[in-house]
Amino acid sequence: MRISFERTGGFAGITKKTSLDTDTLPPNEASTLVRLVEVADLFRLPEHITSLNPQSDRFQYKLTVEDNGKQHTVTVSEAALPGTLRPLIEWLQVTAQKR
Repeated sequence: MRISFERTGGFAGITKKTSLDTDTLPPNEASTLVRLVEVADLFRLPEHITSLNPQSDRFQYKLTVEDNGKQHTVTVSEAALPGTLRPLIEWLQVTAQKR
């Protein structure tokens, strides 16, 4: 499984990007990533998830997951982040900071 993660927006407008591949991650991180993608049910989420009340200086997240020949991209605003997706986003942010 490969995942590309991009966070844009926020007060400073700084973009952060990272790409991860379960084949190159330590086994515990690879299994965590797979589990979080499954819990988020990412492949069933719509391509765009927006808030009814957009707020300036909020983050925007873009995730692209490739797994077993399937690919799906989800773009979601921080204000509209589904609870099932939050653990994956938080884990990706922490992991991106370590790299």
